[in-house]
Amino acid sequence: MRTLVSIVVVTFVFSVVAIPAHAQTSHAAPQSALDAAVQAHVERSAADREMVQRLLERPEVQAVAGDIGLDLRRAQSAVSTLDAQQLSTIAAQASQVDRALAGGQSSITISTTMIIIGLLVLILLIVALN
Repeated sequence: MRTLVSIVVVTFVFSVVAIPAHAQTSHAAPQSALDAAVQAHVERSAADREMVQRLLERPEVQAVAGDIGLDLRRAQSAVSTLDAQQLSTIAAQASQVDRALAGGQSSITISTTMIIIGLLVLILLIVALN
């Protein structure tokens, strides 16, 4: 019994000493690299939010939203509450719609209209579920 207690005590002492020694090792990445990664993420999120906001301000999108009875003010305010994954998905769709609308088309095609409707509904569902 005494041997078992001794083994447990020695193991505990080594583990207590090893944890601070391990914590003193340097990080694999310098602080400047971590800061740059965080800054890049913030800038990408800001650009994604700007892309979605610009799309929601387009007259074509406002017309489609008005036709189906969606509140654009609520959708615009919801953009600021989206998390990174939701924002990335919506920004990709917004970019696709923006490219289609900027292509010089004088009328909205059915696929672009469906993407706009899907985008608006997705934003409103995310807000409603949160």
